[in-house]
Amino acid sequence: MRRRRRRLFRDEVLAPWVSLAVILSLWWVGAYLLGRHPGGPHGVIDVGLPAQALERDPTPSPIRAPPTLVETTTLPVEVDGSDVAVLLNKQLQVPVSGVSASSLRSTFQDARGGGRQHEALDILAPRGTPVVAAIDGRITKLFTSVRGGLTIYHYDLAEQYCYYYAHLEGYAPGLAEGQTVTRGQTIGYVGTTGNAPPGTPHLHFAIFKLDAAKRWWEGAPLDPILVLK
Repeated sequence: MRRRRRRLFRDEVLAPWVSLAVILSLWWVGAYLLGRHPGGPHGVIDVGLPAQALERDPTPSPIRAPPTLVETTTLPVEVDGSDVAVLLNKQLQVPVSGVSASSLRSTFQDARGGGRQHEALDILAPRGTPVVAAIDGRITKLFTSVRGGLTIYHYDLAEQYCYYYAHLEGYAPGLAEGQTVTRGQTIGYVGTTGNAPPGTPHLHFAIFKLDAAKRWWEGAPLDPILVLK
């Protein structure tokens, strides 16, 4: 009877616990071995790489400073006496047909709305009077603006100066951007487009010294009366 009870105790009580102990022992040994493997505690092994490739370099990588950004801002262009000498040597023509240089009056510093200066020369003439190119060059842009009305942007051949004609009644037939023009060639007609007084037709004529990027809107203004002699 006792032998039977011992066998039942061994088979029904001890056996399951022994089996569980064996399983836990095997699991612990396996986890221990995997933790020491180069593959790491998660058991991920890259068999395609040598063992040293799986190790991290204990020396920290140097921190590289970001590259220094070099600003490429363009210095503002300025005009001086040398520009007047250059343009006088070019012998610009008064850009309105039949108007002499002696009849011109400087309006360069006249006040305009918004606290700005005129920075141009107004040349009065009857409506439809031919407007001519002041110098040999190229028509850079034909544009209609609120203030200037029908306008022409004209560069000299060296692209050193821009000549601006505004308030035109119209363009000369066939005038186009990119077209080369010669001194004295008709390019438009005096008018009152834009913000010009309707009863006072005139040409708004301006000269700008161009910057290195050839941007007329950032050019430095020069009083045209100084070079129309």
